[in-house]
Amino acid sequence: MIEISNATAPLLVQALRDAVRYNDELLKSKTLRNRSEHEEYFIGISQLYSEVKSHYKRLESEIGITLDEIV
Repeated sequence: MIEISNATAPLLVQALRDAVRYNDELLKSKTLRNRSEHEEYFIGISQLYSEVKSHYKRLESEIGITLDEIV
């Protein structure tokens, strides 16, 4: 398992949130060439975001910033 410091954990959650949002909008666009490949990537990044949020939630009090404050 990867070690993420409490200082960088909020940044990681926000970066993944932004990546999910961006890729969701990209999937809605008509300019995407290889939709199936991109859908696989989107599923993977969405699952990672979910896992990171769950892990963050467990460490929330230690980090000092609630998940609701950063998402």
